Amino acid sequence: MSKFVFGVDIGGTTVKMGLFDKEGALLDKWEIPSVTANHGERILPDIAASIKAKMEEKGIVLEQVVGIGLGAPGPIDAKGVVYKTANLGWDTVFSVPEAMQKFIDLPVKAGNDANVAALGELWMGGGKGYKDMVMVTLGTGVGGGIIVDGALVSGSMGAGGEIGHIHVEDDEADCCGCGNQGCLEQYASATGVVRLAKKRLAKDDKASVLRDGEISAKAIWDAAKEGDEIAVEVAHQFGQYLGKGLAAISAVVNPEVFVVGGGVSRAGEVLFEYTKPHFMKYAFHGCRNAQFKLATLGNDAGIYGAAKLVIDEE
Repeated sequence: MSKFVFGVDIGGTTVKMGLFDKEGALLDKWEIPSVTANHGERILPDIAASIKAKMEEKGIVLEQVVGIGLGAPGPIDAKGVVYKTANLGWDTVFSVPEAMQKFIDLPVKAGNDANVAALGELWMGGGKGYKDMVMVTLGTGVGGGIIVDGALVSGSMGAGGEIGHIHVEDDEADCCGCGNQGCLEQYASATGVVRLAKKRLAKDDKASVLRDGEISAKAIWDAAKEGDEIAVEVAHQFGQYLGKGLAAISAVVNPEVFVVGGGVSRAGEVLFEYTKPHFMKYAFHGCRNAQFKLATLGNDAGIYGAAKLVIDEE
């Protein structure tokens, strides 16, 4: 009898879902809206209903399903207990697997979305073939996932891998979204690199293409590739902060590889040209052999990793 797995990536706007076989082949994928009203009470039952509908469409019975893996934003510990996640409306502490099983009679595993995406990249993406990996997601914020000897490091309350909140700058007046100051996220995210560029442009009247039109992370990296002097300065700043942050991580978990994803990673290998020299400067000598790779699964990393949670549990 064929065995199937469902991988679910819960976001604040949409829920991405995938149907996999046990070997990791993605057979189908689809999305439903995330209904966050009333403390997100509809999210889990909506997911269950959608999975049931897909099973009926494909002629799959419960006995053929290994289980459901779920990734969601916010701290989620190794047992699947979520410690509140505001952008889904979940404002209480509860067990996601237990709550989900009220709506569908299948085994359920849950984890933090960034950690789960890291597991997906290790399994079928940029980290394939490695056992010790740090996933770095450079998007609106900076997220991450840490994998040691093939296993996720989620921490006591699911906050393991919050690499965006490593402190990298003492001289910072503005607050990060977390409430602290000088977090990596303030400099290496898409919003962070734009912030660096705006500060640099305000210093003087030096010519730059960045003065024309709206400044975005893409515009900054495109300009850096073309040799725009201010964009290159900003890229070096970005690389210094990210390199310092990754060096700190490497001294703790000594990864074989850093896999970099998220919207900023679309700039490509140029990110590493500015980051690796600073990483080498700050890293302990026994950690400097870490490889740098781009993520390859894109927005599907979460559903792959969620499916792998269940397969690993089995």
